[in-house]
Amino acid sequence: MSEIGQWQQTNDAYLAAAMEWLRLRLSRAARDAPIIPTPVPERRSWFGRRRSDPGVPPAPVRASDREVRKAAEALQAAEAAVQPRPALPLISDRLGLSPFERDLLLLCAGMELDTRLADLCMRASGRPHPTFALGMTIFDNPAWDVLSPERPLRYWRVLEISQPGAQPLMTSPLRADERIVNALKGMHYLDDRLSPLLFPLNGSADAVPPSQRVVVDTAVNWIKRQTRPRSWPVFQLVGPDASSARTVARTVGATLGVPLYRLPVETIPSQTADLETLARLWQRECLLAPLALYLEAHDVDNKGAVQQTLTRFLTRIDGIVMLGTADVWPDVGDGMVMLDVSKPTAREQREIWIQSTGLEDGNIDRLTAQFDLSLESIQRIARSEREIPDAVPLPERLWEASRRAARPRLDSLAQRIDARAGWDRLILPEPELVLLRQLADQVGVRKRVYEDWGFAEAMNRGLGISALFAGESGTGKTLAAEVIANELRLDLFRIDLSSVVSKYIGETEKNLRKLFDAAEGGGAILFFDEADALFGKRSEVKDAHDRYANIEINYLLQRMEAYRGLAILATNMKSALDPAFTRRLRFIVNFPFPGINERRRMWERALPASTPAVALDFDRLSRLSLTGAGIHNTALNAAFLAAKNDTPVTMREMLESARIELRKLERPINESDFRWDPKVVPA
Repeated sequence: MSEIGQWQQTNDAYLAAAMEWLRLRLSRAARDAPIIPTPVPERRSWFGRRRSDPGVPPAPVRASDREVRKAAEALQAAEAAVQPRPALPLISDRLGLSPFERDLLLLCAGMELDTRLADLCMRASGRPHPTFALGMTIFDNPAWDVLSPERPLRYWRVLEISQPGAQPLMTSPLRADERIVNALKGMHYLDDRLSPLLFPLNGSADAVPPSQRVVVDTAVNWIKRQTRPRSWPVFQLVGPDASSARTVARTVGATLGVPLYRLPVETIPSQTADLETLARLWQRECLLAPLALYLEAHDVDNKGAVQQTLTRFLTRIDGIVMLGTADVWPDVGDGMVMLDVSKPTAREQREIWIQSTGLEDGNIDRLTAQFDLSLESIQRIARSEREIPDAVPLPERLWEASRRAARPRLDSLAQRIDARAGWDRLILPEPELVLLRQLADQVGVRKRVYEDWGFAEAMNRGLGISALFAGESGTGKTLAAEVIANELRLDLFRIDLSSVVSKYIGETEKNLRKLFDAAEGGGAILFFDEADALFGKRSEVKDAHDRYANIEINYLLQRMEAYRGLAILATNMKSALDPAFTRRLRFIVNFPFPGINERRRMWERALPASTPAVALDFDRLSRLSLTGAGIHNTALNAAFLAAKNDTPVTMREMLESARIELRKLERPINESDFRWDPKVVPA
């Protein structure tokens, strides 16, 4: 038999001895109590005639003092025989119960464990349920303070009191809490009033890489040095990655051998009564069995109100408590210890990939060079992709899965663009094309330069790649961003400036921080369209609005320089950008208005190969002063006109659509440019 099974057997023997002692106590108390007859329902005889029984049960056998004393000695012997200690005395000590309070708990729990006690309670007190008055009658050394809400029985919600109306507290029915009764029987589980709010976090003591092991050892050593739970601090695990903070917290719990539960701080009730109940029930669980609590606060929006509630909650609990935050939360309690938690280093991520996938080649180097993932994400990706049979090679599947895992949650701040364009769609002068290809190449080999060649050690910022696309609207800036994203197989997000910039002080910086932090995983390219509205020149400070506007720009400059991913800015007015900002850019690519040769190539590729077209004069069309976007719009409108007339696309539809496009752009129109003789077929 296992140790747990043996303890369970001896604990049951102890409870049996305790029930025998309790029954004798109640029986002795009933010695002088009047016996109340219990009516028995009328019964019918075999002949259908009614007859009645007096319904008086037989007189109970009343225990003597000697029998009670012998039962108490047997109970002590049973307690000494159980190693480790039986549940009742162990729980009583942990909750701080006095001997009288322990006996009262046994009386209330005994009603659930032995149905015969209800009849004995009736004989001893005239009521079929335990009361404080009954406990003071049958047990030694009764204490009046047991009724106090500050004493453990009521403070820890060990007993439930039913006190309807004006009934005295002394004679109100008592009932042992279900969780406590099951704990006396050796059943341990989280209180069902806590389980909807708390989520278990199971982990391994050897689950973290060396850089995170330092944080784990610091917390563990701090806890082991302090033997009293009330002297343990609250550990703030500070870092933008919630997954890494959870991993560290799980490892701390596993190293100490303590189950860990996660509680999102926004779910902590703000109402005083509900918060008090939550705190007491959790603290009671920690007393019944050692537990650790991880408070997760990475996704908190209304920090002020939540912080106030959290502070009240932390003042009511102790034990092993860890708080995971993106940045430091000051003034949430005394004795805070701040521990910085980061994702595994690039070398550590490479080792995790190798251990998880069995691959060790350039594909792993590409993954670690592009994506900055947590231990949990890497292991989950590797496990899922290994188990799924697929014709696509494993390295390709790992890349796509990493791309999805690193995709930032930017739905409220940015729009994801489905990048499908290739280099053949991009028509620019050769110098600009060379710059764009260099930009894409730098993203692909940055690990070699930064990590292998030591540039990362010589610089602590500017490790990302930033570029400015400057040119008139429609010259291909967005298309170029799509081409690069498609080439690198990364997600492209267009930043919605209306969602980022706020008139409220501090909100713009908050949104930008959320934006950059979410994109740090490396799976996205940030594309700031019309960036001059956001990255404009800093102005002379004349009032508070100017001062805060400059603070926003300074913050943007700092984050752009520290950002480790690829950020592309697009502007129609290059001169409107702050010079201090342009100096920090790695690339500046000018998108000129297309010349005749470039426009001809654009017109030749404007219609898909499957579009029917007849006798298009590309030389004549190229003389129209349109950008690439204007040419695309013209070709699309011409296709709709031809489809409506059920004819191929001809110069008639093209010229008509071009006239509409130029009018939309408010450009001068020479009607002679739009006359077309269908008899004249271009060579």
